Amino acid sequence: MHISLDRLLADLHELATFGATVDGGVERTSFSPADLAARQWLSQRCDDAGLTLRRDGIGNLFARLGDQPGPAVWTGSHLDSVPNGGRFDGALGVLCSLEALRTIAESGTPPPRPLQLVVFADEEGCYHHLLGSTAVVQGFDADILAEMVGRDGRRLTDALRSAGIDPAEATTTTVDPADVHAFVELHIEQGVTLEGAGAQIGVVESIVGLGGGALTFLGRADHAGTTPMHLRRDPMRGAACFLSHLQQVVAEAGDGRSVATCGRLAVAPGADNIVAQRITVFLDFRDPDRKVLEALEQAMVQRARACAAEHDVEVSYERGSLTDPVPLDEGVRATIAEVADEQGRTLRHLPSGAGHDSQLMARIAPAGMIFVPSRDGRSHSPAEHTAADDIEAGANVLLHTLLRLAGT
Repeated sequence: MHISLDRLLADLHELATFGATVDGGVERTSFSPADLAARQWLSQRCDDAGLTLRRDGIGNLFARLGDQPGPAVWTGSHLDSVPNGGRFDGALGVLCSLEALRTIAESGTPPPRPLQLVVFADEEGCYHHLLGSTAVVQGFDADILAEMVGRDGRRLTDALRSAGIDPAEATTTTVDPADVHAFVELHIEQGVTLEGAGAQIGVVESIVGLGGGALTFLGRADHAGTTPMHLRRDPMRGAACFLSHLQQVVAEAGDGRSVATCGRLAVAPGADNIVAQRITVFLDFRDPDRKVLEALEQAMVQRARACAAEHDVEVSYERGSLTDPVPLDEGVRATIAEVADEQGRTLRHLPSGAGHDSQLMARIAPAGMIFVPSRDGRSHSPAEHTAADDIEAGANVLLHTLLRLAGT
């Protein structure tokens, strides 16, 4: 049994028209008109394939193959994108899952267990990182939902209403773990490991722990024209000192797999003609080992304090979050590897450096991930690309992994 690559690529091409940008990427942020249109398009594709559709109160889509009793094997990913994102992130996993279920349905020999495609809402975190899978696994209280505001300033409750969803339904989204036999997610790697190793299939061992926090350097606001350079207490100097040493800190405190990033700064007052009073450096740091993650955080704070002292400013640190690394299920990983080996695919075992819905699903069911290569490791960019032969390899490994988990 094999998937239809032509059909899969045609779907991928058509899906990319929803939120298409002039440079070949997509802008399909959560609950935007493009996102809602893409979901409607996918729903029609699922209906055409004879799958049974439903939508929950947070906007997750479910498409089921088979009415057999007992827990289903789940598969899927997400359709939303980051601003000015790529055509493959999340979308490829959804479409490979759809193609696998379509292929099984067309074979006329359904497996003993039912299969279910899931399209998680807002994986990219416009309102809440991994919103849909968090709603499935642990749910949200009404007061928490009411406080969620998107990057565009719109409240989540208003976004749900625009999608035709009563926000009251968003508190009733949790799934009984007994209803999920296993979960498998196909995703682009978003890194260079597979391409560098010449491997078509990645078997994901774990999803890294993720830390977030904010360093605030505090100085003194002064006139930019009349305050001599040697009399300034400029927090920008402290922040620049810290950022210039960040790579060294990671090299010394990390374990070779660690990364740390500052992707955003906040400057106050934020005027061209005022020496800043306050600079906030927002940090993202990751590692597959919790102890290393904590050591890296401590080392960054120590370096920030040294830089602040050197430039006569103050600094404080506020941790935003620190999530544990998530090991994926050994049994599901073994099944993926066995299928890939039987199909003659070159494979590599590796951790995921990015967060995924699988890390939430792993709390309620045996979960695994299949990676396919990303050209030049590019992702969250219009340059995102995965070759057709790698897509075909990944989709067929997913197909037969699902069949095996479903009892065939």
